[in-house]
Amino acid sequence: MAPLWTAWISCNTNTPPRSSVQALICIIVYGELCVYLFDTMRTFQWLALGSVVGSAVALTPEKLITAPRRDNAVPNPSGKVALFSTAQYSFDTHSSSAWWSLIDLKSGKVSQLTNDSNVSELTWLGPTDSSLLYINGTNADVPGGVELWIADSSDFANSRYKAASLPASFSGLKTAVTESGDVNFLVYGQSYGNGTAYNEELAVTPLSSARIYDSIYVRHWDSWLSTNFNAVFSGTLKKKGAKSGSHYTLDGALKNLVAGTKNLESPYPPFGDSGDYDISPNGQWVAFKSKAPELPRANHTASYIYLVPHDGSKKAAAINGPDSPGTPKGVKGDSSAPAFSPDSKKLAYFQMTDISYESDRRTLYVYTLGSKKTIATLAKDWDRSPDAVKWNAKGDRLILGTEDHGREKLFTLPADAGDDYKPKNFTGTGSVKGFYNLPGGKVLVTGTAIWTSWTVYTASPEKGVIDTLFSANEVDPGLKGLSPNDFGEFTYKGNWTDIHSWIIYPTGFDKSKTYPLLFYIHGGPQSSWLDSWSSRWNYKVWADQGYVVVAPNPTGSSGYGDKLTDAIQNNWGSYPYDDLVKGWEYVRDNFDFVDTKNGVAAGASYGGFMVNWIQGNPLGREFKALVSHDGTFVADSKVGTEELWFIEHDFNGTFWANRDNYRRWDPSAPEHILQFDTPMLLVHSSKDYRLPVSDGLALFNILQERGVPSRLLNFPDENHWVLKQENSLVWHQQVLGWINHYSGVGAKNPDAVSLDDTTVPVVDFNP
Repeated sequence: MAPLWTAWISCNTNTPPRSSVQALICIIVYGELCVYLFDTMRTFQWLALGSVVGSAVALTPEKLITAPRRDNAVPNPSGKVALFSTAQYSFDTHSSSAWWSLIDLKSGKVSQLTNDSNVSELTWLGPTDSSLLYINGTNADVPGGVELWIADSSDFANSRYKAASLPASFSGLKTAVTESGDVNFLVYGQSYGNGTAYNEELAVTPLSSARIYDSIYVRHWDSWLSTNFNAVFSGTLKKKGAKSGSHYTLDGALKNLVAGTKNLESPYPPFGDSGDYDISPNGQWVAFKSKAPELPRANHTASYIYLVPHDGSKKAAAINGPDSPGTPKGVKGDSSAPAFSPDSKKLAYFQMTDISYESDRRTLYVYTLGSKKTIATLAKDWDRSPDAVKWNAKGDRLILGTEDHGREKLFTLPADAGDDYKPKNFTGTGSVKGFYNLPGGKVLVTGTAIWTSWTVYTASPEKGVIDTLFSANEVDPGLKGLSPNDFGEFTYKGNWTDIHSWIIYPTGFDKSKTYPLLFYIHGGPQSSWLDSWSSRWNYKVWADQGYVVVAPNPTGSSGYGDKLTDAIQNNWGSYPYDDLVKGWEYVRDNFDFVDTKNGVAAGASYGGFMVNWIQGNPLGREFKALVSHDGTFVADSKVGTEELWFIEHDFNGTFWANRDNYRRWDPSAPEHILQFDTPMLLVHSSKDYRLPVSDGLALFNILQERGVPSRLLNFPDENHWVLKQENSLVWHQQVLGWINHYSGVGAKNPDAVSLDDTTVPVVDFNP
């Protein structure tokens, strides 16, 4: 399996060339013959002559949810082993277990380090090869606090000792060993307004539950905002002499590096984490991201990168704020991903130009500490939007992670690259989750793909993918049988440009047979379907019910250039809808093994809106059933979101000044409601504050009153995503059961999920 995967990545470092003449490329790898086929219709699929793996096993919802979920592999200083965590849920015990493991980076052998459930984070302490620092999730002395412990990977259980007691719940551990041998570290947690750490367990419960607000942005994602905020805290573990065994102890109290300036917050919720801040390798400086403190949060995406001494001796100052001397002219958008150079003299980061567009292109900037010159851009003209950056060990190059044509890839460029420089790709298929430098210029990559939940491999800018060390499919019983043969891709003519689409086949696929179409519509809308694994909307789980899944990336999709992404502005129901119609027609006319007459469609977020839009337009009549997850329905209700920057950008202005723009693509307009006819399942969770549950209720009311077969699935304790494992199982049972019932798959496949496969009762008060 590993040799084939390596070869497949290697031969896909770049997008395959299009040709009017069919090109057949055969690669013989360890006796396995694999074929790429490129044809005049601009389609290309993995085809295999013979079997690559053993007998395939269908991927069920239960297998997906209970499959081990592994984090990024982080190498030790010598690059000999890497550390990673694993979590797994059991439906037998209805509980999760977690453990930490080491992977040998030469042999790929995995061994367990510890299954201590209190170990919440582990990091290499350095510069020694086996020294570890970890967060213990409980505190023996302070309820609600955590502890820092030090251990050695060669004898974890017997070598560990407590180095510090921390007064609250902290995470996001980052470290730097100073010249003296001390360890400067960073963690983050909640802070009171006065700068002290917030400990939920020790907090005094107020007598009243009232909330009072004098400005908008009162809630976000799944939480109501309070006077508490996220903050980065710094501390030092002082190294004792050899007489005491070179043990470390906490030197003084933690310092809040964010408090002191009103409205600063880092990491920025709800998705901010340790990627929002960095510590310089010499341990002297800290950089962090915060939303612009002088602007209303609901209306702008602007954020800056702040620089502050690790010891908190000076107040944090923005390097690219409106009053900063080096701020590039006209650049006012979101900043992200600060990363110090190895010599601690430079800081790389991304920033968008537009002050109110969350999907604007990210440009790479490099700031020289102490400089007042305009901050330099690198590869500014590159038509991609990278989201991850690291310096190489020498500090003369940078590595970028970015979406590119349906994949998350790694690119490299010189540290002095001009604006016209085009970064060079050195990874191929699948999607990169994380990457770390290894000695000798190699990079350790953790990735996923449509067919695998976790893979670890090495790569380099010079050689591309070098060696695959581990793939989850080789060891996880629930994933065995999945392979690159499970999917392909094609392009077709959309409304105004070529559109890329994935196609995913069911286990045991036979092209001489027919399978109902499952039309997948992604959210965002400035997002895309990637060659990656998902624990929520997993292509293979749906396909293995008995469908061919088609997942197009229409207008608005990211990773194909700014023009395609930006063209959805004020065009929510036009270009993307036309692209989807043309995609459906292309499948109908070109894939004999796809049964479009019994097809179904599903989408979430913007995809939910699009399913709602499709229901009231002609394409809706081409499907046997629809699934809409957390989609907007009533145009006027969009002002109920807290992310006003999003709707005011995508609809060209405020609701009162540009109401026609909002109502132009209104699924609740009477002319669309009168077309409602296709059975529809609605999923809308109560804690989705960006897309309030009232929209789901409104659509359900109308479907019911119109006599359209419909069902509402609500989770009172979930947000935009369904994350809890037991809820996820019910979600899969209802969603798959719904489409299987109407597509006919349920009658043909005895193993397919049925609406009866749930223990949750259905409430029905109709006579």
